[in-house]
Amino acid sequence: MTSYREILRLHSQGLSQRSIAASCGCGKGTVQRTVEHAKKLNIVWPLPPEMTDERLRNLFSPGSKDSGYYKEPDFEWVHREMAKSGVTLSLLWNEYCVGCRQSGEIPYMYSAFCDRYREYSVHTKATMHLERRPGEQMEVDWAGATMEIADNMTGEVIPAYIFVATLSYSGYAYVEAFLSRNQENWIAAHVNAYRFFGGATRILVPDNLKTGVLKNTKAEVVLNRTYEEMAEHYGTAVLPARVRKPKDKPSVEGAVGVISTWIIAALRNWKFFTLQELNEAIRGKLEEFHKKLFQKKEGSRLSVFLEEEKLLLLPLPTREFELAQWKICTVAYNYHISVDRMFYSVPYEYIKKKVDVRLTRTMVEVFLDGERIVSHVRKHGYLGQYSTLPEHMPENHRKYTQWNAERFLSWARGIGENTVTVVKAILASRKIEQQGYRACMALLKLSDKYSDIRLEAACKRALTYTPSPSFKSIQTILATGQDELPEEEAIDPSAEFGFTRGPGYYSDGGEG
Repeated sequence: MTSYREILRLHSQGLSQRSIAASCGCGKGTVQRTVEHAKKLNIVWPLPPEMTDERLRNLFSPGSKDSGYYKEPDFEWVHREMAKSGVTLSLLWNEYCVGCRQSGEIPYMYSAFCDRYREYSVHTKATMHLERRPGEQMEVDWAGATMEIADNMTGEVIPAYIFVATLSYSGYAYVEAFLSRNQENWIAAHVNAYRFFGGATRILVPDNLKTGVLKNTKAEVVLNRTYEEMAEHYGTAVLPARVRKPKDKPSVEGAVGVISTWIIAALRNWKFFTLQELNEAIRGKLEEFHKKLFQKKEGSRLSVFLEEEKLLLLPLPTREFELAQWKICTVAYNYHISVDRMFYSVPYEYIKKKVDVRLTRTMVEVFLDGERIVSHVRKHGYLGQYSTLPEHMPENHRKYTQWNAERFLSWARGIGENTVTVVKAILASRKIEQQGYRACMALLKLSDKYSDIRLEAACKRALTYTPSPSFKSIQTILATGQDELPEEEAIDPSAEFGFTRGPGYYSDGGEG
C-alpha cells in the first residue's frame, strides 16, 4: 500500500522522485502525482496532527472523491464472484476494464486492483472469538478419512466411517467407527456419545447431512423427523451449521484434524477383522488423546471436562432414545393398517384416512394431524398377524369378539348332542381355534331359519357320512330337505357323483 506520508516527508528533504519511488516501493508516476496533488491542496510537510493516514489515502488515492482519476471497483460483487467455481481475479479485472471502457472511465491497473481487493478481503474475513460456556454445545460430524476392516474369510477390505462428537468448551470428544453413514448409525452414534459423556448439551450443532437436516436456508431450517425426535428426547436444540461454513463448528473441525492424526494415522498399520476390535483400539487411542496436555494452557481435555463441564451437562433421560421409523399408511375398510405385513387396528371412524405411523422395535404408534390416536405392541414372527382392539370395531362387529369355544358349545347343547359333535369337529379342524368361530356361528344360526329340530337332524345325518362334517354339507342337507327323508333315501351331499348308465343302456334296446 502506498505511503503518501512517507512520499511527502522525503520530498520535503529534497530527494529526487526516482529515489523516493525506490524508497517507498512505488512507481515514479505515483510520486509525481502525489507531489502535484499536494501542491493543489496546499498540503506541506510537516503535516498537521489531524492529518491521519486514512485521510491521506482518501485525498491522494486514485479513485477517491478528490482525485477523480479511476473508477472504484465494486469489491462486494468481486468477493461474491470469487466464491464461484473457476472465477479468478484476472477474469474479474478484465470484466471490470470492459465496464470502464463502456462508461468512459479509467480502470485500475491489475496490480492496483489486486491490492485493493486484498485490503477489502482482510476486513470481510475478520473473525470473532466466541466464548463457549461449559455444557452448552456439542458439535458432531463424520471424519473425511476412513479406516478399514478386513473380512477374515475373503480378505475383502471394508471401509469404516468415523463419527466424531466434541464438546465445544473442553474439547472432550467421542469417536466411534460404523460400517455405514445411514440414519440408524447416525442416531446410534449420538445416543452412544451422550452415554459416553454422561449427559447432554443444550445445543447440538451438526453438519447438513440428510440424515439430520433436510433443508437449511436463511428463511428456514427443516430437520429430519427422527433426528428432531431424538433432540426432543434429550432436551437439546439442533442448530445446524450454515452451508459451507466450517467456522460454525470449529471444535469438531479441529478435533477431526487432530483425531485423523492421533487415531486414524496412528492405527494405519494395524489389522482389524471386526468392528468391535476397531472400536476398542479407537477407545484406547482416544483415552491417550484426552490425557494429552494442552500446549498453551494448563491441564488436558479430560481434566477440563471432569472439573468444569461434566456437572453442567443436562441429565440423561431414564431411558435411551429408541430409533423410530415413520411411514404413511391408509386405514383399510377392515379398520386396520398394514405395517411390514402385520395388521393393527385403528378406530373405524378413520377408514380411508392417511395416517402417520411411528415404528420402534417394540411399539407401533398411529398419528393423525400430529395427534396420537392409538398404539399397539409390535408383532413379530410369522406374517399376517392381527392386533385388534374391540373398541375400534363398529358396534355390529363387536359381538363376534365376545365368543369363545365354550360359548359355542353351550349354545350347541341347547340344540342337541349331534350339533355339539359337529361344533367340536369344526373347531378341531382348524390350526387355530378362533379360525373356526365364523363357521360355528353360521352353523348355529341355521336354527333360526330351519329350527333346532331340523338342525339337530341335519347334523345327525351328516355324521353318518363323515366324522368331520362341514358347515356347507349341513347347509346342503337342510336346503334339500334330506334331514326329513328316511335314511335309505338320503344322499351323501359330500359325495361326488354323476349319471350312471346301467348295462341295459348298452344293449340293443338302448337309445343311441
